[in-house]
Amino acid sequence: MIINEIIDYLHSIAPNQFQEEYDNAGLIVGDKNAEVTNVLISLDVTEEIVAEAQALNCNLIVSHHPIVFKGLKRFNGSNYVERTVIKAIKSDIALFAIHTNLDNVYQHGVNQMIASKIGLKNTKILKPKKEISHNGENIGAGMIGELDQDFEPIQFLHHLKKSMALKTLKHTKLLEKPIRKVALCGGSGMFLLQESINQDADIYISADFKYHEYFDANDEIIIADIGHFESEQYTIQLIHKLISQKFRNFASHCTKINTNPINYL
Repeated sequence: MIINEIIDYLHSIAPNQFQEEYDNAGLIVGDKNAEVTNVLISLDVTEEIVAEAQALNCNLIVSHHPIVFKGLKRFNGSNYVERTVIKAIKSDIALFAIHTNLDNVYQHGVNQMIASKIGLKNTKILKPKKEISHNGENIGAGMIGELDQDFEPIQFLHHLKKSMALKTLKHTKLLEKPIRKVALCGGSGMFLLQESINQDADIYISADFKYHEYFDANDEIIIADIGHFESEQYTIQLIHKLISQKFRNFASHCTKINTNPINYL
């Protein structure tokens, strides 16, 4: 089996043309016609991840985040991106990323995974790209759905913390109304806050809010910032399940390395 067969399968679920303009998903390093030995799945790609792939005899790393977002003018190892790319090339390890295209699909997407973890039903894309559909489904950013029951805000935050295995979370002022309708977006999601308010969500779960952006909740919604890595951590399991259920002639491994660059005291 060659690498391109895995790429084609993943793109049948989340086509590469569904990625955002700023993104750089797809095959970044490697020969698409190379025979697959084993596959390592990760959220990010670092030198440690490449070393782990070597140890597991993997010649393909499938990550959510691309290691390269913008053009590299030099390859002299001056930063972690260059060092990682150099190490992958020297080790003959291909690097493939499935990023905002996986964010933007409903079925088997990043946001569906989060919604299932916290127990949402009647889910739909929060902000569809109305001009694009995939097997009849809307494509777009974020997700919105409902809980089985009303939660008091503090009760729901504890539920969120437990279901997403969070060490901590940041949130705006708790409002005096129950939580039933939940909007969410894996990764950086400030751009969907107003859409969440417009659709009468009681809480918006995402990451990477800046200080002044918390004020934009405007006592209309609760913002729960759970962290970028934390919001997307289960994407590793998602991709692993897709690959392992489809292909049986090689081993697929979830990384055991925590690539979150943020530490908590």
